[in-house]
Amino acid sequence: MAHFNANYPAGSKFHSDPFGDDGLDGIIQDDTTTFATTTSGIPALDPSSSSRDTGHTEAQSLIFNYRRTKSPLQDVSSRQPTPSLSERSAPVFGDLSVPYKDEDTYSTRPSSFVGQSDDRLVHNAADMGRSDSYQDLEYAEPSDENSKLAADRVSPFQKAIGMNTGKYPMDQRIEDKKRGIGRQKYPLVVWALTIIMIGVFINELVVNTRAQGTPVSFKPVVNPMLGPSESALINLGARFPPCMKVVQGLPVTTQMACLNDTANPPDQLCSIEDVCGFGGFHGGEPNQWFRFITAIFLHAGFIHIILNMLAQLTISAQIEREMGSAGFFITYFAAGIFGNVLGGNFSLVGAPSIGASGAIFGTVAVTWVDLFAHWKYQYRPGKKLAIMTVELLFGIALGYIPYVDNFAHLGGLCMGLLVGTTLYPVISPTKHHKLIMWAFRLAAIPLAIILFVVLIRNFYTSDPYAACSGCRYLSCIPTASNNHCQGTGFSNTTTGGSSI
Repeated sequence: MAHFNANYPAGSKFHSDPFGDDGLDGIIQDDTTTFATTTSGIPALDPSSSSRDTGHTEAQSLIFNYRRTKSPLQDVSSRQPTPSLSERSAPVFGDLSVPYKDEDTYSTRPSSFVGQSDDRLVHNAADMGRSDSYQDLEYAEPSDENSKLAADRVSPFQKAIGMNTGKYPMDQRIEDKKRGIGRQKYPLVVWALTIIMIGVFINELVVNTRAQGTPVSFKPVVNPMLGPSESALINLGARFPPCMKVVQGLPVTTQMACLNDTANPPDQLCSIEDVCGFGGFHGGEPNQWFRFITAIFLHAGFIHIILNMLAQLTISAQIEREMGSAGFFITYFAAGIFGNVLGGNFSLVGAPSIGASGAIFGTVAVTWVDLFAHWKYQYRPGKKLAIMTVELLFGIALGYIPYVDNFAHLGGLCMGLLVGTTLYPVISPTKHHKLIMWAFRLAAIPLAIILFVVLIRNFYTSDPYAACSGCRYLSCIPTASNNHCQGTGFSNTTTGGSSI
């Protein structure tokens, strides 16, 4: 853009064409006039030091070469802002069919710059001159046709599940971490799981209504979680070892209360095979291994599902935003399944277990990974550690309440730590920090696989308790009512005693 002093002495000439062929037409022809020019990096000669007769300056030559038509110079008050680089379809002087447009030096800043600091404006102005094709320099470097950000090349689906990873400045990642901004905006998997689980719970109520006449089991005993009977939950897919393998003392012919029983002791008896459902065992051994998975989607009653969904829509949802849907999905189900595997090994085999608590505890474990990996970026991390410790101890203490399976909680927590360490996006500002994180990841991956393999093999042995005879006390307080945590825990005199 060009600026010239309009205070010229009387008698000096002023032509209406700023780009006329006769040299400096449109500019004051007076050697005493002060002349200052800024031309986007192209220096112009001072008229006082160069005569018209000696030829044109480099800037004037460019103007003459690109000039097409003449247009009168408009009044300063009617000038419009110069279009930005991204709005120009031709070089700067590619079209002179319209008057040269310039910004008023003393006008206010455009609205796009309002609120930005002077340092930001200086930084952006310096970078804009490098290329006519540029991106938001706060997040990426200028690119050309052969250099694109990875985030720009991914599909909308990859962006939705948090896989849009590209060049991302460290300072911006740290700032986003402090503000709680993760890889994606919406917890799509959490929303989908919540909808599915609510639908499954409605089906539970329908099944119990058809069997007993009421959606909540009140006879022969009241389900403390205000939900279906124990037999109905087993029939719908609860983790119940007698349906999954041969259990000593509980053959498939063992009689137990049918789904429609309302008497105590029960007067409607069915075999374990009939109650297990899913087509039975066809004369073979129990093999319904899928109950390690289906139990995650079932809930014991209204109280159970409300508490779990509240935790899932808050804690788990934030973890998905930070991890991305792909990593969250793996962590969630790895923790949920492993919690059921651990409970199947060491909980009382005669008590069914259901619920997403193990999976949710797995996502809680990821918050511990985040706390220690990003300790310096946390707000008052010591206080946060104390609060999280109290919450964790409280959650484990709940596992000793009757009908609650603490092994699902502990197993989910353990697997969540291992998988979360592997998949959670950790900010490593130094090579030393990155080295430590990779050491943990390389140790966590094989440890998680070993735990799965060992405990699944141990579950299918004849007596899994033999591997750890004292482990049952992690989820059971020995009393006379539970036979001091011995035996199978199975009883055919009541219904409604499932573990959650």
